[in-house]
Amino acid sequence: MGTPVERTLEGRTALVTGGSRGIGLAIARSLVDRGARVVLTARKADALAAAVEALGGAEVAVAVPGHAGDAEHRATAVRTAVETFGSLEMLVGNVGVNPVHGPLTELELDAFRKILDTNVVSSLGLVQEAWRAWMSEHGGAVLFVASVAGLRSSPGIGAYGVSKAAVINLTTQLAVELGPAVRVNAVAPAVVKTRFAGALYEGREDEVAQQYPVGRLGVPEDVGEAAAYLLGDGAAWVTGQTLVLDGGRLSRG
Repeated sequence: MGTPVERTLEGRTALVTGGSRGIGLAIARSLVDRGARVVLTARKADALAAAVEALGGAEVAVAVPGHAGDAEHRATAVRTAVETFGSLEMLVGNVGVNPVHGPLTELELDAFRKILDTNVVSSLGLVQEAWRAWMSEHGGAVLFVASVAGLRSSPGIGAYGVSKAAVINLTTQLAVELGPAVRVNAVAPAVVKTRFAGALYEGREDEVAQQYPVGRLGVPEDVGEAAAYLLGDGAAWVTGQTLVLDGGRLSRG
């Protein structure tokens, strides 16, 4: 077992999208460990059910299966948080798709629209729902999971990078619009060892890790810990920021 953490988020509720595995589940775990209750969303009900059980069951976590691009699903997820746990202090937008690989000049525009709709438009829609249902009156904190791909060119995954650059700018825009009631920040991970990022390191992890000054790739818990900081009271004077989580990779140019 890891070192116990202070229950600094006792009594607070978080909604975590893409929360059934990987980074989303690690963020949810970090919040639950600090006393929060969580509502998890993802497309697959079975995976969500397993995540709820892993987090400690219905007393601390509930699942709302559905697609992030579905406005009714987003409304249901927000309503579930407020009705089940009585509040919604924290919102984590972790949804991200990257169904294509190759140069932007050959990209099907419908695929580009899908990426932007899922990665950007749905994130704004979720914030709108949370703002109307709880945060405009009670305040809170929002965290988006962006990517270092949104900070530099990303050959082969340019569309994904463009979408994450939009998320980073969305963070700054919303931080101004929603302050002082709501703080809005983002994290921008480099390669984290998840199924989603497997193609970027599997079969050559040692080689890829050598590009990182800390000597290893990221793990979901690295993002979970950063998320808990940005959503908690220790970051009360932090908003509109994107915290790069890259083991020093971008420092090498």
